Amino acid sequence: MSREDVTILAIESSCDETAAAVVVNGRDVRSNIISSQIALHTLYGGVVPELASRKHMEKINQVITEALETADVTLDDIDAIGVTYGPGLVGALLVGVAEAKAISWAKSLPLIGVHHIEGHISANYIAHKDLEPPFACLVVSGGHTHLVVVKDYGSYEIIGKTRDDAAGEAFDKVARAIGLGYPGGPKIDRAAREGNDQAIHFPRAKVGGSVYDFSFSGLKSAVLNYLNGCRMKGEEISVPDVAASFQKAVVDVLTEHAMHAVDEYGFKTFALAGGVASNTALRASMEKACAARGVRLCCPPPVLCTDNAAMIGAAAYYDYQRGIRSDLTLNAVPGLKLGER
Repeated sequence: MSREDVTILAIESSCDETAAAVVVNGRDVRSNIISSQIALHTLYGGVVPELASRKHMEKINQVITEALETADVTLDDIDAIGVTYGPGLVGALLVGVAEAKAISWAKSLPLIGVHHIEGHISANYIAHKDLEPPFACLVVSGGHTHLVVVKDYGSYEIIGKTRDDAAGEAFDKVARAIGLGYPGGPKIDRAAREGNDQAIHFPRAKVGGSVYDFSFSGLKSAVLNYLNGCRMKGEEISVPDVAASFQKAVVDVLTEHAMHAVDEYGFKTFALAGGVASNTALRASMEKACAARGVRLCCPPPVLCTDNAAMIGAAAYYDYQRGIRSDLTLNAVPGLKLGER
């Protein structure tokens, strides 16, 4: 590494993954260590916040040590610490923030608080080395569904968001209802491949007064009503057909809104981000729609779609370059809005 290189140690602990990464110049990932809690939370059918916080405390030092060793660096080689401070589960966030502040103080390193959604968007800079703003991005995860115009590094305009359930949240709830369990997204994706996505018509909700906002609570209710109706009438329920038909309804709405933004704003590059961005049906639908318009589609590999620290390191680098620093009063902000500091 040259003297001009900026090496970031990044920490992510917003939900149920404890992660640390070493990222150079925002796009060169030297290590990306993730300790998943899926097995623990599967026992309860979803993330239990208190258990997540305790597990983060157990794993945080281990993942940081492994990230440094894998990257073949020490803390003396690090130029700054980047850490997710919101949005997310407050107890989980606090573990990462406290760790980052301790390292920052002990080693006199600059501290950079990173917005979790900004991290998801920035994962595309790692996957696509030549990608630069401006572009549009659909962020779809368990907690968020945002349609964002990326004006510049660190500069965003949210043009659409969910009014109720996030897309990933709907996946989890429907998966539980049809007996697939947690985590719902990957399990519905797999089950849907064996089903007929035209078997059941579920609604595609539109939000009055906003062509870009999303609503998935009605779709979730429609699935639950269908399941209850089948049980009351003694009709057999085809889990693959329900999964495929539900997934198609979500994908149709996401694709339609995304392409409406592409057409209206004239973007030639569109990006996907967040855990649901690894859904195979969504990727296929977006690829087809973008190809029909001559638009470049950027999407990170699945390991960079789900929560990880490399994406936080990428976002932290561009904040670092813009002179953004946090002090030791940095705190967890569970409801942090994109663009806020």
